[in-house]
Amino acid sequence: MQVGIIVAALKKHRLATFLIAIEIALACAVLCNAIFMFMEKSRALNLDSGVEESSLGVVQLSGFSADNANDINARVINAIRAIPGVESVGVISAVPFGDPGVRAGVNIDEALERSGGVLDFYLGDAVALNSLGLKLLSGRMPEPAEYAPIEQYVPSNAPVLVTKQLADRYWPGQAAVGQSIWAMDTRFTVIGVVEHLVVSQPGGGEALGNDWSLIVPAVAGPQFAGRYVVRAKPQDLPRIFGQVGKVVSAAAPDVVFDQTASRPVSELRSDYFRGAKVMMGLLAAVIVALLGATALGIVGLASYWVEQRRKQIGIRRALGATRTDILRYFQIENFLIVTMGIAAGLILSYAMNLGLMRFYELPRLPMAYLPISAIALWLLGQAAVLVPALKASAITPVQAIRSL
Repeated sequence: MQVGIIVAALKKHRLATFLIAIEIALACAVLCNAIFMFMEKSRALNLDSGVEESSLGVVQLSGFSADNANDINARVINAIRAIPGVESVGVISAVPFGDPGVRAGVNIDEALERSGGVLDFYLGDAVALNSLGLKLLSGRMPEPAEYAPIEQYVPSNAPVLVTKQLADRYWPGQAAVGQSIWAMDTRFTVIGVVEHLVVSQPGGGEALGNDWSLIVPAVAGPQFAGRYVVRAKPQDLPRIFGQVGKVVSAAAPDVVFDQTASRPVSELRSDYFRGAKVMMGLLAAVIVALLGATALGIVGLASYWVEQRRKQIGIRRALGATRTDILRYFQIENFLIVTMGIAAGLILSYAMNLGLMRFYELPRLPMAYLPISAIALWLLGQAAVLVPALKASAITPVQAIRSL
């Protein structure tokens, strides 16, 4: 079957061909970006926090002064630790997917000329840091003597742990252990590198990466109180957190127990990504509706052309064309139309992505999504035209004559 003959026939139906090609171009542009956004949300849902979420929960308090902080810490920790099944309770500044703690911009040179961006500072006492279940890749964990009191926001000249993502960014090809970071008028010395520790609110804030986190050993005190990480077996956490509110209220009736923020980390994660799950559902619905509308458009146009060409089909059959010849004609014709639409759609995809990058801070569309969308539309086009094409191939010369 010569493509030139098909192209010549399409020129006689320029408006219909143009409209279906435009529909496919729009479908391609939306499909590329919708699939990309869906995969981005999916990656966020599967984000590795770096901590043992199923075994951890957080208790958050407010409504007390710094003068009472040491007493509050002691009473609350003892009360929670007394709940059967609790393995450990430590003071911490933040947990993944919870309320943020200390955030600050850092520099990676003493002259403060090389900015390292904004990091989440996770402050924790010895019990809290050991409870998180961080995976140490190099270096060591803080020693007992390295846990120091907070002077204003952080301990002065403290040893810290960094994530692998930060180590690779700040000191590519070098050992991170022994390097220094400067922030909040103090120097931090790296003593270890952990595989992951996600920022408290991934995808939000000013952090440029999900693992832009710094772990600082600290001693609980007036500037460091009111938030506690609880470790227990996963099967015990629901029961423990069913009792935490009553236990804390009895031990410290003069504080405010934040019930919304005091939950297992797995629940905090689920709530944090609830909006992403809704968005994924909407994107999936958009993708399905878009493909369905495109398929219906192709079916409608092909069916219309079959009815318009019954006489020509009958004549071709009478001249010796087989059913396969007729079927191939419509498949090739549709393939050419879809290809024209895809060619325009790929350009439109990037234009749409630039708009999303500008107004919604979406990352740049990877090239890999273009062939994925193109192949999906080619397959859809061939499947959609199949029924009308089979109907056309079944027309006999006698049927064509009778329909005149």
